[in-house]
Amino acid sequence: MAIEGQIRSIVDGMSLDEKIRLLAGCDSWHISAVGSASLPSIMVTDGPHGVRKQKEGAGLNDNVPSTCFPPACLMAASWDEAMVERVGCAIGEECIAEEVAVLLGPGVNIKRSPLCGRNFEYYSEDPYLAGKMAAAFIRGVQRNGVGTSLKHFAANSQEKRRMSSNSAVDERALREIYLKPFEIAVRESQPATVMCSYNMINGTYSSDNKWLLTDVLRDEWGFEGAVMTDWGAMNDRAKAVIAGLDLEMPGPSPRNEEKLRKALEDGTLDISDIDKCVSRIVSLILKTGGNERKPYSKEQHHKTASDMASSSFVLLENDGALPLGKGKYALIGAFAESPRYQGAGSSRINPTMLDSIRQSLSENGVEFDYAPGYIVETGESDDGLIKEAVETAMGKKAAIVLIGLPESYESEGFDRSHMNLPEGHVRLVESLIEASVPVIAIVLAGSPVILPFRKNAAALMYCYLGGQGLGSALASVLTGRVNPSGKLPETFPLSVEDTPCFSSFSTGEKNVMYTESIFVGYRYYDWCGKEVAYPFGYGLSYTSFELSSLSVMKNEGNVEVSLSVRNTGKREGAETVQIYVGMENSRIMRPVRELRAFEKVFLAPDEEKRISFTLSRDAFSYYDTVLHSFEVEDGEYIIYAGTSSRSLSLSAAVHIDGLMSVHGAKAEKGKLPPFESLFPSSLPLVEERGEITMNSTVSELLRTEAGKAVLGPIIKAASDAYKAIGGDLETMMMAMLYDMPLRSLSMNSGLDVEAIYKALKEYRRADQ
Repeated sequence: MAIEGQIRSIVDGMSLDEKIRLLAGCDSWHISAVGSASLPSIMVTDGPHGVRKQKEGAGLNDNVPSTCFPPACLMAASWDEAMVERVGCAIGEECIAEEVAVLLGPGVNIKRSPLCGRNFEYYSEDPYLAGKMAAAFIRGVQRNGVGTSLKHFAANSQEKRRMSSNSAVDERALREIYLKPFEIAVRESQPATVMCSYNMINGTYSSDNKWLLTDVLRDEWGFEGAVMTDWGAMNDRAKAVIAGLDLEMPGPSPRNEEKLRKALEDGTLDISDIDKCVSRIVSLILKTGGNERKPYSKEQHHKTASDMASSSFVLLENDGALPLGKGKYALIGAFAESPRYQGAGSSRINPTMLDSIRQSLSENGVEFDYAPGYIVETGESDDGLIKEAVETAMGKKAAIVLIGLPESYESEGFDRSHMNLPEGHVRLVESLIEASVPVIAIVLAGSPVILPFRKNAAALMYCYLGGQGLGSALASVLTGRVNPSGKLPETFPLSVEDTPCFSSFSTGEKNVMYTESIFVGYRYYDWCGKEVAYPFGYGLSYTSFELSSLSVMKNEGNVEVSLSVRNTGKREGAETVQIYVGMENSRIMRPVRELRAFEKVFLAPDEEKRISFTLSRDAFSYYDTVLHSFEVEDGEYIIYAGTSSRSLSLSAAVHIDGLMSVHGAKAEKGKLPPFESLFPSSLPLVEERGEITMNSTVSELLRTEAGKAVLGPIIKAASDAYKAIGGDLETMMMAMLYDMPLRSLSMNSGLDVEAIYKALKEYRRADQ
């Protein structure tokens, strides 16, 4: 029997109770079994850069050991789809070993600001690069018969108030920037599931959004899988069914089960609406629930993690200090022994093993003396630690200095308030430079930071978060056994004030206004002509490359682009060739240029390769807000080829036939258009009326006398419990708790939300 017939037979044989139970998890991590059809319960668990499977009955940080691969922030810096797919395949193998059917990842939310606390889980500021990386990852995981969950759908680019905020974003920016990576991943790789985000989009919660979940995702893009909530993201259960939201997590959810029954009774829902959702969940179980448990090689996967990292580190500066030569060095920085190698929060992995940077350098023949330089947990330093570091470094060939962001600086649950490194790290580096010690600075962080010493360092390498193989990967690159080939997947601005959304990001307001529209990342800096510290796509090598002989030809509606790449240096290495498209005389506002293709090319010394790209009409399109579709404007386009968004040595013009009449906002170059002008009518904002509703957040309620009386003791008990755990987990959980809407409070807590809501309303009435 074909799978469609099998699904139909199973659904027809299920009772109403079985169907309704299937629409929510049976616990935090499992989808319910269907006894009448002998369908097993299947497990879903966190990713995205490893299998975070909690031990039964354990807390967030007590997880089964698994390989901690580099997070998305570093994987994207590889610009290597084959390497990312290899990592995905390894993670899929570990899912099978741990009897996990669906991995909750990858995350493709756009890096709207460097301050987003969860940027380490996301790929890029550019939707094309993010989409291609996600598609490769999904192909790798799902090659094993394991499902993935593409998240967080959509326009969820900050942590502050992410559970209840309203993303006010114009249609063009939504389509060209925030939905585009999801579209690429869905069309190219068909993830088994898509996870909806917590937030509202232009006034409608993602879980209730039929336009998003059905009209766009399924009808337009052809998505075939199931849609699930982020944990606690369900708003209105009946509306969600109509919208195309299949699975509520976690579960069970007796309150919402009752709402579904009432909706069926009063005609709000028809049984056929329920059956559609049930069919998609049954299909998910059939496709992912039949894997036999198999072991994997921890050693091979550790090597894959190390290879991923070594192919992704970004060399930002180098005056010849790298690769390391003969002689004795100083190794400075507590990260050398206790490295920051992954993010904090729901993606935290309990690694199967962990390379020490200090030990790895020693094993690779590097001679050095060591000094910690700062306190690892906080990044704080003092005169004594700095004096010791300088004395250790004096007379050495150079100081290899490990700096970056401690765990407390960036995490799920809250956003950063600045882009600065810990003061102790900056003082340490500047003290060494003032002492005339050549500094090779190695930065470990999940997102961009301000690097005030960058032009005074002998070398500077950005390693993001390198996973459990960080130590061996770094040793191989520093010693020259591997030539660095990473490229920045995001722009490094000179200051946080230069970022396009500086005034509208993570303000704490309910309405998050995407005032920069389509001008995110390099699109903004190029539009405004702003100087940056390091441009999108930038990265150096130990060798040199030359691009030449650009050819552009039209062929059956596509544009064929080809060029030659030569390694002009004395070491083998890899260069990422980037293709951008721009239109100088557009009749609507458009970015100066946009990434439309790329390829990482590996070359021996003096080797030359001819590479080719096919640009379809999509590469020249914009989203027309009157026609509500992607269209091509008639006119002359410039195709640029280069090695970063601001190093484009080759270009050629080509005329593309298209619309003579185009629709869209206009803007003077260098200026952002008035935000109101981007919407057909009034801004889609949500009023904050001060009423007590199920969507009132804990922090809002605690500002009322009713909230203090009813919720105060509950929050105090939670705070005491999290304090006992301590560290970044305490900070994350408390930040999330204060931003949590009342309806989500029962998640994993057993609290009776209906009773709390009733008590709040009664207290307010009595108080009035």
